[in-house]
Amino acid sequence: MVAADERIRVTTDELGFAEALLGADATTQLGEALVAVRRQLSEAFRLNRLNHDVVPGTADDVRARYLRIVEMCEWVEGVLDEQTSALADRVGRARRAPEIIAGVRADVEHLRARVPHARDTIDRLAARYSGEALARVEANPAEAEQLLGFAEHSVAVAERRHDAGRREQASVALEASVESVRRAATLLDAVETFEVEALRAESALAAVVEECRRDLAAALEEPPSRRVADTIGELRAALAALPPTGVNTDPFAHLSRLREAQAVLHAAVNAAREHATDLIPMVNHVHHAIKDADRQLDVARDVIAGNQGWIGAEAVTRLAESERMRIELGHVLGSSAAAIPVIGEHHRARAIAMAGHVARLASEALRLARRDIDASRRRSGRLATARS
Repeated sequence: MVAADERIRVTTDELGFAEALLGADATTQLGEALVAVRRQLSEAFRLNRLNHDVVPGTADDVRARYLRIVEMCEWVEGVLDEQTSALADRVGRARRAPEIIAGVRADVEHLRARVPHARDTIDRLAARYSGEALARVEANPAEAEQLLGFAEHSVAVAERRHDAGRREQASVALEASVESVRRAATLLDAVETFEVEALRAESALAAVVEECRRDLAAALEEPPSRRVADTIGELRAALAALPPTGVNTDPFAHLSRLREAQAVLHAAVNAAREHATDLIPMVNHVHHAIKDADRQLDVARDVIAGNQGWIGAEAVTRLAESERMRIELGHVLGSSAAAIPVIGEHHRARAIAMAGHVARLASEALRLARRDIDASRRRSGRLATARS
């Protein structure tokens, strides 16, 4: 309790300093947190007094109060740690304002030199990929240029406000300039990484096309089934939709469509086999399901890892759920692909179902991530246009 009380006193002093440096609006949350922790610590002192009364109660009552006091003091420390660490970054930036201003200007100059290269890259990619594929990056150079212009304006405002002693306004303008530079760098980086991602998608597309053709040949040898026939038609249509050589294409869209049609065909074939023969799923069914799940999980991981800062919590949560389900699937399999041939027959259906769940969660994470990326780019474009 004494340590928590001292921490509150020190934090109150820090709040006063931060208010003088950043303004009252920037420290509202810390002020509210101090009110809450003081109230909590007062309750802890009250419980401590009860334990020192003439009749404190049973030994269990006393112990329960002490445990509660410890919990309350730990909560006080945790809340203050969270609030002061969040404010410390802003205080640090305010103290280092001249240094950060110089750094922003240097970053703007460096990034502006990259814009022409990004435009050349877009022109080169346009000769190979369709407009739909390039939609995610074709406007990036122009958006980055607007953001850099806004960053220059904001850092000039920050410098003037800082020199005039208006620290709160200077801090707001400086944070805006730093964020604009960060977003501009993200846009330019996305142009550079797009080509590698597209090449990877093209390579994967070629491999998936071969797999799909083999799957079609194998499916045609299966016992007749209306569902299998329908999914064969869907996969054939996806293959037929692939453009001929020399035509600009969208490898991401074609890869996604083929994988989805392939997964549906696998599920239909497996269901038809089980229904027709009433047999437990064969080992190769487990292999196919896990391979498809891992492939979709890898794609979702790559997209989300390559676009950090653009992806919302929903997509990240779906990816985490898919990865968690994949770990559980590994436990069922013995955590090794080599364990699949010896997995018990009663576990095979469960493994296939879990792999399907992994694939569906990964596919949903990928869909949400692409939605977030597109939405972030549209917001960035509108904000940069409005500010300019």
